[in-house]
Amino acid sequence: MDTTNPNWFLKARLKTRQLLLLIALDDYRNIHRAAEELHMTQPAASKQIKDLEEMLDVRLFERLPRGMEPTIYGETMIRHARMALTSLALAHDDLVALKAGLSGQVEVGVIMSPAMALLPRAIARIKEQAPLLRIGVHLESSNVLLDKLQRGTLDFMIGRILEKEDSSGLVYEELTEEAVCAVARPGHALLEAKDLRLDDIAGRPWILPPPGSILRHRFDMMFRRAGLPPPVNVVDTTALLLITTLLQQTDSLHVMPQEVAQYYASLNVMRILPIELPCKMDAFGIIRQQDHLLSPGADLLLKQVRLAASEIY
Repeated sequence: MDTTNPNWFLKARLKTRQLLLLIALDDYRNIHRAAEELHMTQPAASKQIKDLEEMLDVRLFERLPRGMEPTIYGETMIRHARMALTSLALAHDDLVALKAGLSGQVEVGVIMSPAMALLPRAIARIKEQAPLLRIGVHLESSNVLLDKLQRGTLDFMIGRILEKEDSSGLVYEELTEEAVCAVARPGHALLEAKDLRLDDIAGRPWILPPPGSILRHRFDMMFRRAGLPPPVNVVDTTALLLITTLLQQTDSLHVMPQEVAQYYASLNVMRILPIELPCKMDAFGIIRQQDHLLSPGADLLLKQVRLAASEIY
């Protein structure tokens, strides 16, 4: 038998029962016990193994006085038999899930920007296909989501892999860079300003992410590179409810991802200042565990996220 051919097992007519027998022989190391386990006669079991050995042209088991011991070839076939049967069992589970209208559960993590347009579009579409699919959405910072992903509580996430994080075993698909902008309440005097520059906004009151955050560091460095001191009249918070209320009630400015700002501007909650900030957040993307096999529901949602990303970005 030419086992170099990728489809050799089709010519060999490899039977599921032979795979089950290999596993039973590995478990019991005894042809009688293995045959009993599979409700076969001992001669029939012996013939199955003999046929398999002849097909492969190798000896799979050493016949000993008190049982059978797998050879190095036998151990290899046993390992792959277990993998093949596990894969078939998962295929069955996936088919059951699909037939049941994808009534399972998907847990997805997301940072703020893709939570505004990307994920809602993907969820809206998946709900048309699979209304019974339960989708849990976790809106957190990337480091919190990465911890959840690596502990197995998320199917996948949309966020960033930070330099300080251990990214081994993770698959990252970049989606887009994240531009930021300055915002203020509707009617703010600066909205009418011509040729607005950094020195026009450096001394203003600001609502900013806390010190230590990536955006705060890049925001402060933006002023330092321009030879200006960073703003000192600052409220530190990431709570959007507080931020939007403070913007309404004061002349404070706020820095935030452009995609988020555009959403709130469409609701007339805030306005984007007419200045292009030389400040960007790192790109974000889809992150999942390399060895984590997605359920049919999670896989369908992931495909819709990719489709929505190709349209939006």
